[in-house]
Amino acid sequence: MHSSSADTGMFSPLVVIPVYDHEHAIGAVVDGVLASGLPCLLVDDGSHAACAQALQALAQAHPGRVSLLRLDVNQGKGGAMLAGFAEAARRGYSHVLQIDADGQHDPADIPRFEALARQHPAAVICGIPCYDESVPKARLHGRYATHIWVWINTLSLQIRDSMCGFRLYPLAPVIRLVGEETIGRRMDFDSEILVRLFWRGVPVISLPTRVTYPSDGISHFDVWRDNVRISRMHTRLFFGMLRRAPRLLWQRVGGAARA
Repeated sequence: MHSSSADTGMFSPLVVIPVYDHEHAIGAVVDGVLASGLPCLLVDDGSHAACAQALQALAQAHPGRVSLLRLDVNQGKGGAMLAGFAEAARRGYSHVLQIDADGQHDPADIPRFEALARQHPAAVICGIPCYDESVPKARLHGRYATHIWVWINTLSLQIRDSMCGFRLYPLAPVIRLVGEETIGRRMDFDSEILVRLFWRGVPVISLPTRVTYPSDGISHFDVWRDNVRISRMHTRLFFGMLRRAPRLLWQRVGGAARA
């Protein structure tokens, strides 16, 4: 474990990839991450044997560059990311770059995220998907309901897309947040953590990035259960927003005055 970069003010990012049974796509994702020059932590979210063996092989093939954290029981994407944040903090990293394991994100964009984060180290750099024809139209249109709820729950248009899992976090405010509040552990995670960080004054900067649909054809999004879970999350956040509305509106006034 090296000294805490968050304490020294150094910029030291770790790529964290939550993985659940994406053994066919993860190798190419890891290759793309390593091409960026950043170290990588694979969080095995209770995968079955074939994927667990593939992840073990990747870590053994790239000692010092790829490490592996295994969760014995599937926690969900959010649970895997929370474990990854904790491990990154334990190792002393200042930032975590999250990228999906299924190949839908382009690791070639990692240097763009890193460069923007170096300019704005206190901000979350959040991807805005630029889709090709592979995106299912129902998923594409369904995202807009979440966009609208997020704009309502933040009283702001600053978060342009809260569902893209390609993003770079400043670790210190994330660790404070997860130590003080309960965050959704499954497909509600990406939107909820972004809204709650915004409520705490963490800036969110958007960065367009190319997104294709899973290269291995596997998606763990359950249309019924995950949409119900996301709807409940928006309802919780709405009542949280009502309590915070005066401060959120004051933040807007203050931001407009500074501009």
